[in-house]
Amino acid sequence: MRKTLLPLILTTSLLAGCGSAVLNPVTGQTERSVMTEQAEVAEGTKAHQQVLQEYGVVKDAKVQAYVNNLGQRLAKLSHRDHLQWHFTVLDSPEINAFALPGGYVYVTRGIMAYLQTEAELAGVMGHEIGHVTARHGAQRATRQQDAGLGVLAATLLGAVLESQGMSGAGQLASQVSQTAAAGYIASYGREQELQADGLGAEYLARNAYNPRNMVKVINALKDQERFAADQARAAGKPAPAGSSWLASHPSNDERRQIISQLAAQYQSSQGNYADEGRERYQQVLRGLTFGDSAEQGLTRGQNFYHPALGIALTAPPGWQIQNDAEQLALVSGAGDAALLLQVAPAKAGKTHAEVIRSLLKPSQGNTQPLNLNGLQATRFVGSRANAQGQSQPLDVTLVSGPKNTIYMLRPVAKNAAVLRAAGAALAQAQGSFRPLSAAERAAAQPWTIRTTAYPRGGFAELARSSPLPSAEQQLRLINGFYSGGEPRVGQPVKVVE
Repeated sequence: MRKTLLPLILTTSLLAGCGSAVLNPVTGQTERSVMTEQAEVAEGTKAHQQVLQEYGVVKDAKVQAYVNNLGQRLAKLSHRDHLQWHFTVLDSPEINAFALPGGYVYVTRGIMAYLQTEAELAGVMGHEIGHVTARHGAQRATRQQDAGLGVLAATLLGAVLESQGMSGAGQLASQVSQTAAAGYIASYGREQELQADGLGAEYLARNAYNPRNMVKVINALKDQERFAADQARAAGKPAPAGSSWLASHPSNDERRQIISQLAAQYQSSQGNYADEGRERYQQVLRGLTFGDSAEQGLTRGQNFYHPALGIALTAPPGWQIQNDAEQLALVSGAGDAALLLQVAPAKAGKTHAEVIRSLLKPSQGNTQPLNLNGLQATRFVGSRANAQGQSQPLDVTLVSGPKNTIYMLRPVAKNAAVLRAAGAALAQAQGSFRPLSAAERAAAQPWTIRTTAYPRGGFAELARSSPLPSAEQQLRLINGFYSGGEPRVGQPVKVVE
């Protein structure tokens, strides 16, 4: 028995010994880490290219320079001012910001639209800088390895118990360890977020911005939650689920309370905080795309237009359009059926037959030539073997679109009964695939942010000329008045045209 267990114990010891002692520049404490600073930079550099490919960047030199200059000022007074920092505005309507190890920080144009001042943007960026300075990426990598070791150790323990006659102990031990590991990583992520909030407030104070702007950022996130919940209720759908203790991000209510306490501890070294930069910030936002961009495709009502690809589709009544980097989905109101649109990789082939063979890899099936609004199409119905060797049905329509691009249209559903029930709507959606007309191309213009003087008629007056759905609510949201209140008459406010 000892001879059998020795290799297992040695393996566990060797794995547990991975990593080296590294000084955390924020806490001043030594911690075991699987990533050196050189490794952080290398990983960040590699992932940076993937981020750029996934999102694309805002092609406005003025916006990029403004954000980079602000970020460099914040980073210069951070705990890791020696790093080569990179700040990028991503071409995404998502309300998001994130950081990669080694000094790579990203904000989306989506989150910029909902902030009101330079100081609030500095708060968002200071938070992300905090993730880098506190080595959170390296800590997560280390914790994930530790969690894996915990699973391995529990499995080995189960093997010992089973060898002594306790059947099933291995499975039970592994399940317990998996749950503990998941909770440990999630809880640690929560602490990382709170620490980054605190560092964001600290970096604001170091740069003479009032750290209470971090509270304003959290309030903006809270308003986003309320708006999403209100919109869901208006559509007869359940409100999006809130945060929980096991979520990687703590709830906005908790963050707001903690940041308020932290902000009260800081005082400007100059005695007074700097101008929050509202006017400067609004100048930068003018002309920035709001919502979908022409490069990624635009949703206008039930229509989807993609000027760059030269295609259009229309969702059936009650269906929604969901657009991401990998595919376009026209989704039923119940969310149980969808038509998926994907671009076939160029290397998959130049003809429908080549794409079917190389990409779909069917085991059997038949093809049917079609014509979709003047475009050559082929429907393939058959099956293929999945990874487990089981037969999997295939129903894919390939379409030769503009610019010699082959598209794949695939109906999917929760089960066969739902697929049959949604058949007519799915056929309608697929039949709407078409080349973009001249009139549609003219309509496929992105919305942009402008500023105007707040009128006596308030947001209701501005909403009458706005293209936004739920215009009055959205205008309140992007101007920071969703929870109530009004700007003064004549005050510059953001609008979308």
